[in-house]
Amino acid sequence: MASRTSYPLLDTITIGGNLTVRRMGFGAMRITGPGVWGPPADRPAAVALVRHAAEAGVNFIDTADSYGPYVSEEIIAEALASYADNIVIATKAGFVRPGPDEWVIDARPERLRECAEGSLRRLKRNCIDLFQLHRIDPRVPMEESLGALTDLQREGKIRHIGISQASVDEYEQAKKTATIVSVQNRYNVEDRSSEDVLVACERDGVVFLPWFPLGGTGSLKHAALQRIAAALRATPTQVALAWLLTRSPYILPIPGTSSITHFDENLKAVELSLTTAQFEELSSI
Repeated sequence: MASRTSYPLLDTITIGGNLTVRRMGFGAMRITGPGVWGPPADRPAAVALVRHAAEAGVNFIDTADSYGPYVSEEIIAEALASYADNIVIATKAGFVRPGPDEWVIDARPERLRECAEGSLRRLKRNCIDLFQLHRIDPRVPMEESLGALTDLQREGKIRHIGISQASVDEYEQAKKTATIVSVQNRYNVEDRSSEDVLVACERDGVVFLPWFPLGGTGSLKHAALQRIAAALRATPTQVALAWLLTRSPYILPIPGTSSITHFDENLKAVELSLTTAQFEELSSI
């Protein structure tokens, strides 16, 4: 596993052969209300945060119709009205939201088409750059769910297709129906249960979007983050993000926050250089 030592903001990654973005994105789940439900307490502040991200040079925003639901997409559209041509927006579909912190999978083809049409309206776009199947529905054959997305792709309503929280077997199966350009799985320095999926993405040149990229606290790995952060005069979150950037050139972190201050802290991780020893310590615990 090769490591790199410097990640300036202008370091880029290309999705699907034609979408080149900077290697620190923004995850827009937390610009909604508690339980990822309803509007945020301070909507103008949420709009200002997304706009601040664009002004800081971040040009990849990840969201979903289920965040709010709909709230995150609406805020993004308002915030990025002046930046629309320069920002790649990825959204997802495949969940129904009965209430706060409730997530019910629904990836029926007709439902996914309805979601895509709604996302186009809310995001005020003619084409969605990256449309991701948020979850594989155990009640629906995967080829039917992805078939709906390939239909939308042929119609010019979505540019690229991705999947989320998939196993290697599911990823391999998905490739038989659609051209998959990204996989979004839970992955961080503490939780590497999707390591085999990342390796498959590296093999195929597919972008890997780690959700929950900062992980939890309290483990031995977190203690290592604390030690390395102190040595680098950085924060543990910056070290965790730097580890992801160093782990693979196919990783595109999408940390989320509701705070401009926290966003700025996260973004500084691109300037952090891990030594080989530091990288290997975090990788081996």
